[in-house]
Amino acid sequence: MRVQHLTGIRELAAGHLEALLERAEYWAKRPGEQSGLLAGRIIANLFFEPSTRTRFSFEVAQKRLGAHVLNFAAESSSTTKGETILDTLRMLEMMGVEAAVIRTSENGLLQNLAENVRLHLVNAGDGTNEHPTQCLLDLLTIKQHFGKIAGQTIAIIGDLRHSRVVGSHLHALPKLGAKLLLAGPPAMMRPEEELPAGVRVADLDEAIRTADVVMMLRVQLERHAEALFSSAEAYHQAYGLTLERARLMKPGAVIMHPGPFNRGVEIHTDLVDSDRSLIFTQVANGVAARMAVLEDLMNGGIGTWASSLETVGF
Repeated sequence: MRVQHLTGIRELAAGHLEALLERAEYWAKRPGEQSGLLAGRIIANLFFEPSTRTRFSFEVAQKRLGAHVLNFAAESSSTTKGETILDTLRMLEMMGVEAAVIRTSENGLLQNLAENVRLHLVNAGDGTNEHPTQCLLDLLTIKQHFGKIAGQTIAIIGDLRHSRVVGSHLHALPKLGAKLLLAGPPAMMRPEEELPAGVRVADLDEAIRTADVVMMLRVQLERHAEALFSSAEAYHQAYGLTLERARLMKPGAVIMHPGPFNRGVEIHTDLVDSDRSLIFTQVANGVAARMAVLEDLMNGGIGTWASSLETVGF
């Protein structure tokens, strides 16, 4: 199960996903614990789009593993002078950088780069395509709460067309035996031909009523060419998780959101902080999931973890 890059969930087998989740659970049970597994190794974070959760959780994960971290500022780099991202990565390779975490607005960029570089690439979100580490931390959160992923029904609701998180869950959840329901405005729905077998488009209230996990999505206005709703309140009433809709949820069902969330738009502010919300647990799990990914790519693959732990004294 050795891989050179994590460009998307699509390429990972179910067994590899399960192993990553098991390793992420290991780190989640040890919050704040420092490790020397990547001591002295150099990782660069290249974010060409804004980010808070993803960028900082990657940096925390890297530092907890003992790595040296370079944070690339696109606005003050040679890319503003016309240097390509590929040439930037080649330059970093020559300096001894071994891995690059990249966020970009360009769909499929990392797959193209992966064919031309030796360092490890990690997709921190590419356009509307995939966001594999967000998907992994979501899966970890579900597994922690319910004890399993198989057999659970997950409803993802909102701006499905522009969500790269959905792009990863479309592949991950069916592979792991979960049922996936999609609901939202018709103009924000993904084309049916993009949906894998077993993924179903549902009515909004049906999705909320039948799901074990109700995952709300932000409307990505920065990717819309025109406004589809007259106001935030209009969207909230039509497709948001209002207090009234939340009462439709079955006992034991939980609320998730990959963030950033807009209180009072896709989700009522009281629900963000409610007992049913796992939103801030997701944030905490981001560090553990990203530690597992970096360790997998840079430390010889999943099969070498046991010997690596013995080496560093775990």
